[in-house]
Amino acid sequence: MKQVVNMYKKLDGQKRLAVIRLEMDYELATLYEAMVENNEKQKNECKQKLERLRQEMLKLQSGK
Repeated sequence: MKQVVNMYKKLDGQKRLAVIRLEMDYELATLYEAMVENNEKQKNECKQKLERLRQEMLKLQSGK
């Protein structure tokens, strides 16, 4: 039973990692647009989101 639970958690983590990568790509594109437009508020928001996503990704990867 433990093996089944662990397998489920691993698959769930892998799916979340894929979603995080997509979210990071989107935020990087948004950050680029904010840089081109020189929008400081948007740049700071994107950086904060990217940092949060990075931390979540690191937690998921270290949990393997």
